[in-house]
Amino acid sequence: MTDAPSLTGAVADFIAGTKTGDIPDEVIALGKKSILDGFGLALSGSVAESGRLVRDHLGALGLGEGPCTVIGSALKIAPRFAAFANGVGIHADDYDDTQLAVAKDRVYGLLTHHTAPCLPAALAIAEREAASGADFMRAYHVGVEVECKIAEAIAPRHYQEGFHSTATCGTFAAAAAVASLLGFSKDRTLRALSIAGSQSAGLRENFGTMTKPFHAGRASESGVVAADLAERGWTAAPTILEAPRGFFRAAGGGYDDAAIRGRLGAPWTFASPGISIKPHPSGSLTHPGMTEMLRLILEHDIGPEQVASVKVGTNSNMPNALIHHRPADELQAKFSMEFCMAILLLDRRGGLPEFTDEAVKREDVRAMIEKVDFGVHPEAESTGYDKMTTIIEIALTDGRTIAGRADFGKGSPANPMSYDEVAGKFRDCAEFAGLPHASAERVVELVRGLEDVGSMREVTKLLVK
Repeated sequence: MTDAPSLTGAVADFIAGTKTGDIPDEVIALGKKSILDGFGLALSGSVAESGRLVRDHLGALGLGEGPCTVIGSALKIAPRFAAFANGVGIHADDYDDTQLAVAKDRVYGLLTHHTAPCLPAALAIAEREAASGADFMRAYHVGVEVECKIAEAIAPRHYQEGFHSTATCGTFAAAAAVASLLGFSKDRTLRALSIAGSQSAGLRENFGTMTKPFHAGRASESGVVAADLAERGWTAAPTILEAPRGFFRAAGGGYDDAAIRGRLGAPWTFASPGISIKPHPSGSLTHPGMTEMLRLILEHDIGPEQVASVKVGTNSNMPNALIHHRPADELQAKFSMEFCMAILLLDRRGGLPEFTDEAVKREDVRAMIEKVDFGVHPEAESTGYDKMTTIIEIALTDGRTIAGRADFGKGSPANPMSYDEVAGKFRDCAEFAGLPHASAERVVELVRGLEDVGSMREVTKLLVK
């Protein structure tokens, strides 16, 4: 490995050398779904409490008006701060898309929420520069690909021992996206990546709080800052990824060179192993069970009054993550299998209006939660930890038992959401945020044909209130 060309240099070559035409049509189509999803989540995140606090924070800085949109508001501000605000917004509800892993040593095959740190940085600079939809998409895809392959390469210890990979790897994504959009040379790109590496941060101890989406926003902002400084001539080390005191060893204790060298765009992560778009604003581990529960409810027309008890069985790692068995608020509910089953049995849907403090405190919800028994099932345990196998048994008051099993949730590559289905989710997010219906419909159509959009300002002007 010591005689091999610089790994960071190879990543910079990919960023600087990738043209729009190098990205397969299949990947472009998959990316449009995640881009539309990201816009919708920035809208819904804008009405979260964290959205209000971010805008208050930015207003208190006294920065004045800038060229970039804070989605879901009338605020226009400097690129780095728009990237920060929109990154927080996309991740605020834990409703954003997820990178799937290739390696089997990653529990559940999950690595990063790749869009949240990358899209806002690309969007901010694209809006400032009046860049085309095609150029914006290229930058987004380049950034996501760099993020995902870095996440694949770093040793699993990185995440297992406390780093939040969406934040750490996402910082490189944001820098890469901006470098691509602005047409950086290899040298300038190397320096942007290195500056990004020294800003890479985020700890899992903050999961379940507003600081988790803060990670995504700060990663996006840090990438913009890194690119801006590199453009101005700021110096930085040329081997930030692989150096003995660089990112991979400092933050992970090591890395797999073969997982990244020669693998950027070969294949594109969007194509293989794919990404997962969330149909519900809850932890990914709840989604196979929610998909199967909703299928059983609709297929058998199960009413809440018919339910005597429910058993939900998974492998032993899932209860270690879904720890809130009697959730007290909406953030805990996102990591409560019992709540997720109960709300579907009662309301037959699990969207943004269902994941609120008010819903969690409803008497009928609390009563239904008491009927749900969540634990380990031997069959699910035997399938291994690269799947989220969930087995459901619903005992009805008439003596019947309705049962089902799912290994993957709706929105995964095994059960993907179509563009129209993602558009439905986007409309729900837009309505939740109070965006005019006509604006939402126009965004859906613009993103569908994003390669023909002359300036991303055509899109951003529709994402304000």
